[in-house]
Amino acid sequence: MSKQVKVDITVPNQTKYLGMIGRIGESMAYSLKNYQGNRRELAYHLNLVLTEALANVICHANDFDPDKDVRVTISASDQDITIKVFDQGQGFDLETLAKLKARGSDEGGRGIQIIFKLMDQVRYIQEGGNNVLEMTKHLH
Repeated sequence: MSKQVKVDITVPNQTKYLGMIGRIGESMAYSLKNYQGNRRELAYHLNLVLTEALANVICHANDFDPDKDVRVTISASDQDITIKVFDQGQGFDLETLAKLKARGSDEGGRGIQIIFKLMDQVRYIQEGGNNVLEMTKHLH
């Protein structure tokens, strides 16, 4: 893939869309022409981090509110894949949650730990009036 490919999708705030979004991540992994790594493993990892991130947004940030939506963007280039998951919730301190979980705390955060383990860069930022969990996987 010499050009960047970007998918931008918005779905209702419902868990029934988790599988569909995860499969989009898998498809992105299999579409990478110059990727030399294990595509099957990358596809599984992208599906998993997307599913975990969306579940967190639906359950925690959007509090199962049927009037809210979940937006996801996935951008892939020869160098990396970046996933952004947008929410309209109250936000949280990503670093604090990750540190608590790393020390064995039971205060939630299992999905965040998986995301930190499988992705190379993870940030929680503000963008366009929304909270955004940004996850990047380097492909080289």
